[in-house]
Amino acid sequence: MQLHTRGGRPTLRTTAALSAAALVLAACGGGDDGGSGGGGGTSEAASATSLEDFGDLDALVEAAQAEGTLNVIALPPDWANYGEMIETFGEKYGIEVVSTLPDGSSQDELNAVTSQRGQDRAPDVLDLGTPFHHQAQAQDLLAPYQVQTWDEIPEGQKDPEGHWVNDYGGYVSIGCNAATVAVCPTTFAELLDPQYAGLVALNGNPTQATAAFSGVWAASLANGGSLDDIGPGVDFFRQVKDVGNFNPVEITPATILSGETPISIDWDYNNAGLTDDLADQGAQWQVAVPSDGLFGGYYNQGINAFAPHPAAARLWQEFLYSDEGQNIWLRGGARPVRLAAMEDAGTADAEALAALPPVEGTAEFPTAEQETAARDVVAERWNTEMSG
Repeated sequence: MQLHTRGGRPTLRTTAALSAAALVLAACGGGDDGGSGGGGGTSEAASATSLEDFGDLDALVEAAQAEGTLNVIALPPDWANYGEMIETFGEKYGIEVVSTLPDGSSQDELNAVTSQRGQDRAPDVLDLGTPFHHQAQAQDLLAPYQVQTWDEIPEGQKDPEGHWVNDYGGYVSIGCNAATVAVCPTTFAELLDPQYAGLVALNGNPTQATAAFSGVWAASLANGGSLDDIGPGVDFFRQVKDVGNFNPVEITPATILSGETPISIDWDYNNAGLTDDLADQGAQWQVAVPSDGLFGGYYNQGINAFAPHPAAARLWQEFLYSDEGQNIWLRGGARPVRLAAMEDAGTADAEALAALPPVEGTAEFPTAEQETAARDVVAERWNTEMSG
């Protein structure tokens, strides 16, 4: 699987207690507060697996407008341009989008699915890190649905039945404020240079945040590791800490501008998304995708199997995977899953495409087994070795 070759603050969108996620899901997967299995929507919409079940898009729009509401969760407006996505969808279809826990985690999303099952306030749709979607599917929390553009989504980037589908992705990158850093690093190897004392920060704790976890894996690839061995990445950041360069402070525009965390390891769409805002405040923000540790990843979409607004949930998916929705993510600096097909058809936003940070090489993606093994290693080693 290949990821083809962004905004506000770099939100710490954690994926919570990763090492314990499976146990949490196992404990809460069968929970029910007495609500019906199909949520508050109609059984016809709740069982629809494609647009054909509604007849056509106009019929789906009519059904969604009758529901009148879409509940989303853990979608920061400055993450991959979700603010524009939500506003455009609401205005286009006249549907109220209720957004809760914008800085929530993937685990928060799944907890809401189970704890709010049968309630009108439950999330209709989910945007999760890949392992959480796999776990949600295993717990029967996701409804299968194939959007109109299904055939343009590459194999391997979607569940065959549509329980989850990759949506947007990016590469681990290094952001740097050239206004306060004399020479900005562009590779992992350079992060050990004494000139970066106390300046190197990850976007969160890798035992909790997918972005930070991916940063450790990228560092592993840069230091003799592999998709089967994330250990060298932990070793590398221990080195960064030992030479005095690692800074555990959470990255925000304020910490960047103050000079506390002028070097940020995060997804390229988050780092790139800071450029204009920081420039207005005197920063010179540069973003590089390190060639010595090329690591890419996607987030995934899914529909709550117990969505209270099942038609609106399915219309949301149709919108996200349309050219319009995909280009909104692209304008947010993220690489939408249909990008290759849109480039071939000439429908990709050319200006947004040209603004993406350059990438050298092709990223390989870990299997579910490799990811589980890597998370176990990080959960066992990170807090112990990086504390103090």
